Amino acid sequence: MSEIAEHFHAVEQEIEAAKARRSVGKDESVGLIAVTKNHGVEAMREAIDAGAAIIGENRVQEAAQKKETLERNVSWHLIGHLQTNKAKQAVRLFDLIHSVDSEHLLEAVNEAAQKIHKVQDILIQVNLAKEDSKFGIYKEDLPILVQKADMMKNVHLMGLMCIAPNYEDVEECRPLFRGMREIFDRLRDFPLFSSEMKYLSMGMTHDYRIAVEEGANLVRVGTAIFGARQYK
Repeated sequence: MSEIAEHFHAVEQEIEAAKARRSVGKDESVGLIAVTKNHGVEAMREAIDAGAAIIGENRVQEAAQKKETLERNVSWHLIGHLQTNKAKQAVRLFDLIHSVDSEHLLEAVNEAAQKIHKVQDILIQVNLAKEDSKFGIYKEDLPILVQKADMMKNVHLMGLMCIAPNYEDVEECRPLFRGMREIFDRLRDFPLFSSEMKYLSMGMTHDYRIAVEEGANLVRVGTAIFGARQYK
């Protein structure tokens, strides 16, 4: 077994252990997104052959180049910030876009999907901590964007995404993750037309265990699987 395969299975085990400790969503499965930014196609293949079913990429262009040569059937998720001028390419490449964070971007994604007769699955990114260094809509603006997405014909809103601050003490992430789960659960009870609150995407290598404990059902893990990024 390769080192990447061993790491992938170790993360899976950590997720199962965290699920056993959580108080909400005990019966929900947790999807593991293998984040492959700055990692090569061969490393990606090793992870996929070990069981990775979802690939997460931060950049549209990098994903396009890898997809041409990967030769594996996986689900592709865009987890990085999406500029409106890349919406057309992103809609062609990705099964789920995690990072819709404005009405302007939402409209661009809907228009791009309409042109290729696709209904694009999306998540809305929430900046719950209101960090200037991170993208995402503020909590108070979320209901309006949810309602707008819900009425669009070529996007399918499937949940929420957030990125926690990079606290030195990872336990400080817990209240934020708990707050996100509360928002997610409230939206599940909100009368929606076409949307469904299915996915709560939160947690990365340093904090995914806490995210799962607090109710995440999608986690985005790169370094713990692939090691440090290989910058070109």
